Amino acid sequence: MRQHRLWRLALAALLLPAPCLHAVDLRKETVDAFDKYVADLETHLDRRWHGEGFLWSDSSPQRDQLQKGATLVQPGHGNGNIGLKGGLIQDWMAAIFIPSTNLSAVLAVAQDYARHNEIYKPEVAGTLVRSHTGNDFSVYMRIVKSKFFLTDVLNVEHDIHFVPLDAKRVYSRTYSTRIAEVSDPGTPKEHELPVGKDRGLMWRLYGYWFYEERDGGVIVECESVTLTRDVPFGMGHLLSPIVHSLPAESLRKGLESTRRAVLKGP
Repeated sequence: MRQHRLWRLALAALLLPAPCLHAVDLRKETVDAFDKYVADLETHLDRRWHGEGFLWSDSSPQRDQLQKGATLVQPGHGNGNIGLKGGLIQDWMAAIFIPSTNLSAVLAVAQDYARHNEIYKPEVAGTLVRSHTGNDFSVYMRIVKSKFFLTDVLNVEHDIHFVPLDAKRVYSRTYSTRIAEVSDPGTPKEHELPVGKDRGLMWRLYGYWFYEERDGGVIVECESVTLTRDVPFGMGHLLSPIVHSLPAESLRKGLESTRRAVLKGP
């Protein structure tokens, strides 16, 4: 009976037109709440940025599974979804182990932003390095988020900063500085919607990355923090699985794509 109900929901999702998800405004109180959440998170991360407890996977009960090729994914806070007025924060962490490689080879892939549309396709559909000075990058990406009936195409500007702790450990921080939803992508009518006045499927995209060379390879971890709209009343049975599960799925796929690209080599 439950399986039959799931099929009906899936069919309803496929028949539901995406434009029925009306535009919403990103409110100042929502941005302020997100900024406070990030500030609190970065206070917690500060000790790791100074080398104390650098990898969260070291304390994970599934730690030994990394060496066997597993991808560890878990909520960064609570169940990974934090509600606030006018929005929803998704906070997820993931870790992988890449065998038979070194830190420089992994960073070469991570920092090869011009090729991220190849490494991370189809989610990353286009890239352009705006500027690169030392450990600082400014990068444009066209990102495609898709699940079931809903697809969101976004023009995203990122500021990215890498910090080497020592010869074996590096961390980085990635902040979206501008996210614009694209309407009618790939057609003559393509245009950006006003920033913060769109369907609200992605308003902020922050990432905290940790790289450590050890055990004959490199462990890569990422904590991804995103801000989206909340789920409209009456659409929870359709949108909740998308809004709630997509960030964790995207993080998992991104790390596994990194591993494949490193193992494949130049």
